[in-house]
Amino acid sequence: MREKANMVGDKMSRQLILAIDQGTTGTTALLLDSALQVCAKATVEFEQIFPKPGWVEHRAEDIWRSLREAVLKCLETAKASSCDIASIGITNQRETTGLFTPDGELVHNFIVWQCRRSASICEKLKGDGHEDLVRKKTGLVLDPYFSATKLMWLFQKHPEFAKQAKDGKLFFGTIDTWLVKRMSGSRAHVTDATNASRTLLFDLEKGSWSESMLELFGIPAACLPEVRTSSEIYARTKGLDFLEDGIPIAGIAGDQQAALLGQACLNQGEAKVTFGTGAFVLMHTGGERIFSQHGLLSSVALSLRGRLTYCLEGSAFAAGAAVQWLRDGLNLITSADEVEALALQVPNCGEAYFVPAFSGLGAPYWRPDARAVLCGVSRGTTKAHVARATLEGIAFQNADIIEAMQKDGVTLKQLKVDGGAAKNSLLLQMQADFLNVPCLRPANVEATALGAAFLAGLGVGLFASVQELVAAWQPDHAFQPQLLAKDREDRIAKWRNAVAKA
Repeated sequence: MREKANMVGDKMSRQLILAIDQGTTGTTALLLDSALQVCAKATVEFEQIFPKPGWVEHRAEDIWRSLREAVLKCLETAKASSCDIASIGITNQRETTGLFTPDGELVHNFIVWQCRRSASICEKLKGDGHEDLVRKKTGLVLDPYFSATKLMWLFQKHPEFAKQAKDGKLFFGTIDTWLVKRMSGSRAHVTDATNASRTLLFDLEKGSWSESMLELFGIPAACLPEVRTSSEIYARTKGLDFLEDGIPIAGIAGDQQAALLGQACLNQGEAKVTFGTGAFVLMHTGGERIFSQHGLLSSVALSLRGRLTYCLEGSAFAAGAAVQWLRDGLNLITSADEVEALALQVPNCGEAYFVPAFSGLGAPYWRPDARAVLCGVSRGTTKAHVARATLEGIAFQNADIIEAMQKDGVTLKQLKVDGGAAKNSLLLQMQADFLNVPCLRPANVEATALGAAFLAGLGVGLFASVQELVAAWQPDHAFQPQLLAKDREDRIAKWRNAVAKA
């Protein structure tokens, strides 16, 4: 049964919102006040596990430890206690797949959204002619990116897991589901519609789990979480050593949909790109489900008060990950913040182009077999050229996605930007140049956490409507296109040649 917020007595004094942004490389906790101003922020990274080329995993306890440490650091910075928290909002890496016991213990490491281990499963399903039905029902494509084929892989490799799931002894969930379970003392097994729409198991039209998709992927309904709206009280904290009991968990959204909300993109045609481990372009399509003819995805943008709205999405699998490679793989920089200064040492890339397809190419290409390519290298190529080519590669990927959106009949007038790399002005100027539209950086670039916090506040009555968030959104800087049309066309053509080599 859904709970109603208890805002009486001492609860009225609780005015802070805790936003938990559980990402691919770390967990960020933010405390925001009722005016959505950030009071404290802390990020704790954790180890990435690569068992085989193209495979990516996370240990559950690494994620939990990073969450706990980030929350405690946040409280310490704000000189606050958990009794000051009115509500908790969760936003998460979306397609990452877990299978766990009723008390939240994982039976296998999380299989991360980047992981390509289910590529052969996808190819077989395509070969058997299922892709059109999958796209029609779910708005997605058959790609290892999504949860269902990862879960299918687990069941094939471990038949005992499949039997236990059918018997109700093992449960499937994305990160949001698992966090709510752990934080509530195993009292809730839930997700929201934005996360559910990224599993390949959700019927976009009906707004519920799809019986035909469950049958296709061999997933028993008994293991699935209940699909709820994006803002309501799902559960309350219980038995944690870093938060008091009874704090309502009242907002859930996948990280990219949370950022779409945080950027106040609530009307058809409004779009944002979030620079994280990958780059994710979402365009709001209102109440209309647009099924792309050009390699894009349709997902739920938000579920509020029983109404679903939708978005078109294109994802590039490597953005921040490409900069991390410069840091950790090539040792060209010692921190990600240094990449802009290094790239500015040269006026252009020469003839160097870098396609950061470390885990395949996402939209609009959908080539899980592709791998990163650095081409056009000469004796004159320096590490500065490589850094600049990396930033351009990130921006070119997004330009490909936006072009596909426009081919699907949606016109882009401006693009809002957020995420860690949004502070990189050179990257944002490149993005404006390659798109030929202004790119707007908001005053608060923590759009993902902002969206989660707003949903959490809305769920307990701190906010009355989404219009309060729209009114609060403020731009910091608008990057205007500066590249001549002829130069833009030439650069994009050479980029496409590089992509063909990936």
